[in-house]
Amino acid sequence: MDTHRVGGSAPAPAPGADCRGAGGRALGSDPAGSDALTLGLDVGGTTIKGEIADASGTILASGTVPTPRGEAAFEAMGDLGDSLLAELPADLRDRLGRAAVLLPGIVDTARSIAVFSGNVGWRDVHVGDRFTRRWGVPVLIEHDVAVAGWAEWRFGAGRDHGDVLVIVLGTGVSGTLSAGGRLVRSAFGQAGEYGHIPVRSTDGLRCPCGNVGCVETLASAAAIARNYARLSGREVSGAAEVFGRLPGDPDAARAVDDAVAALADGLLGVVHAACPELVVLGGGLAGAGAALSERLQAALAQRLRVVPVPKVVLGEFGARAGLAGATLFARHGALI
Repeated sequence: MDTHRVGGSAPAPAPGADCRGAGGRALGSDPAGSDALTLGLDVGGTTIKGEIADASGTILASGTVPTPRGEAAFEAMGDLGDSLLAELPADLRDRLGRAAVLLPGIVDTARSIAVFSGNVGWRDVHVGDRFTRRWGVPVLIEHDVAVAGWAEWRFGAGRDHGDVLVIVLGTGVSGTLSAGGRLVRSAFGQAGEYGHIPVRSTDGLRCPCGNVGCVETLASAAAIARNYARLSGREVSGAAEVFGRLPGDPDAARAVDDAVAALADGLLGVVHAACPELVVLGGGLAGAGAALSERLQAALAQRLRVVPVPKVVLGEFGARAGLAGATLFARHGALI
């Protein structure tokens, strides 16, 4: 049985925070129960990750399965949850209090519908109570990036700060914004689509979204590797290898600098509008460490004139923010 720790004690909600779940239900600080276990699933384009955690954050079971295409992914989610529960002794299985399933793409949490995911290939899948009936506990669904950003803000590198911009860097570029101690959500429940802010519209690459020169065409993991191959004529396995060639490889430095410049340009409007005190870098690319965070700090400092330069820090959960956030979200019942 895998037992390690994630997260910590929850800070108190901001004064006046709306502690309500879907449908307006009032929720307490730990409605799952102080001795309850929570199950979390984080669904990605290639893998589905799952964990069961207790109230202290100790992980009692964990696993990963490939993500099938289309609606078959939902059966794989159910199977993974079943296998995690089967790892627990019977007395612990009975302590499961609630679960959370994080989905990519567009998610209608109020109606429990997975509206669309281009990466996985589903559209308008009614989740409903399929997991609740299967596991016998209430199951929440949410947008994966919204929960990942919330986890970094409330329990990770952004805790104790009310105005935080979280950037999740990996296959795509997205994130969340917390202002005045509240998580900012659109009417559709979306988090920040920072990767689709056009910053190179005259000479950039066409983005899969249809625009030209979006941040994601230069600052995502795939884009950094692609840009390095274009500059150097040498293929690499991914962005991690490009960062690994710093500081001695000038083509690697150029590819990383291009990515950071695009990201900084894309964030300028957000920083001017919201004046966050902290920028938290999460996702797989956060593993690049200071080579990424220090460059972005310098790039923002060069560009900002009339608002304070936010401090740029690395996320504490890194690529695990969604998975860690899933069990925390299940415990607290709302993104408060």
